[in-house]
Amino acid sequence: MHNTPQSWDIFCAVVDNFGDIGICWRLSRQLVAEHGLAVRLWVDDLASFQRLCQDVNPLLARQQLAGVDIWLWHNDVDWPAIQPAQVVVEALACTIPLAYQQQMAAAQRKPVWVNLEYLSAESWVEDCHGMASPQPQLALTKYFFFPGFSERTGTLLREKSLLPVLNAFQHDEQAQHQFWQQLGISNALSFERRISLFAYSHSQLASLLACWQHGSGSTLCLIPIGTLAEQVQQLLPGLTVGQNAKFGALTVKILPFLPQTDYDLLLSACDINFVRGEDSIIRAQWAGKPFIWQIYRQEEQAHLLKLRAFLQRYTADWPEALTDAIDNFHNAWNADLSLTVAWQRLDAVLIEVHAKNLLWRNNLESLGDLASNLVRFVEKKIII
Repeated sequence: MHNTPQSWDIFCAVVDNFGDIGICWRLSRQLVAEHGLAVRLWVDDLASFQRLCQDVNPLLARQQLAGVDIWLWHNDVDWPAIQPAQVVVEALACTIPLAYQQQMAAAQRKPVWVNLEYLSAESWVEDCHGMASPQPQLALTKYFFFPGFSERTGTLLREKSLLPVLNAFQHDEQAQHQFWQQLGISNALSFERRISLFAYSHSQLASLLACWQHGSGSTLCLIPIGTLAEQVQQLLPGLTVGQNAKFGALTVKILPFLPQTDYDLLLSACDINFVRGEDSIIRAQWAGKPFIWQIYRQEEQAHLLKLRAFLQRYTADWPEALTDAIDNFHNAWNADLSLTVAWQRLDAVLIEVHAKNLLWRNNLESLGDLASNLVRFVEKKIII
């Protein structure tokens, strides 16, 4: 008997603007497109969602895009009388409404309740992945599902078509030229290095921009519109949104927020990618290019432990000099330290880092993808 539950509810509370909804939107689309499931995505911030997907109408309480039913999650008090899905995904530390939990408990066949956790490379994740958590107030069990970097986790989100598309793009100079033309940059391929800069504001950003301005080679820097772009505009007077502006050896362009598929191509087209949070760090690894991760800050510097765990796993088989260059820049970038020397060391090894990243990507690919692993995990929990 077919054991795959056909209806899924995914709950997403938008915390840092884009990372949470980025993950949930990719997962929802993949479950529909590759696994034939009926997915209802509950989102509490449709305006942020619209930045990633222009077709989202933030004024509609219900709409369907890419086969996904999108519902506005706006009021836990007046929760509608609905039939819970067969699988309920509580994504990225959100808390689903109590009224919905009660509907789950009242269902004749209890849904499989999955807490999709944040990405981490810490070793304890492997021990907690798949763990059951009986709920004391309700006759329900919640299961913890951790993305990660080993076969003992749920691994990373990756659509079946992603790597073939990126590989073809990276070997097609005409396709890259057309992509840059669409962004309004006709001479992108003439620069010595192309950099995408997606980050939170940074107190030492001026030192990094100065490296690129006064460097010996030409640099093209692409920055999505937002807080960091505003900071760059203060540091580089005369920079306006949508216009290419030259400052010494550095050319800067502030881009509108790109749809997710175009952002994947941007990461693939650049020589190094600065990324932040969770969704973009995952996509940077699939791009195979050198990347710098600005991890989401937590209290008591807990994020630095998380970063250290990732770097140790990521560079485990690297030569010491290469590891030191990557560690040094990540530490400076995430601790708001001066970036001048750290950049010089990193820039000198980018070609070697690129080669290592392709091997890292191959290893991640061998672990499967999160959506498929999640579907298999849920199937084992369904009682026929």
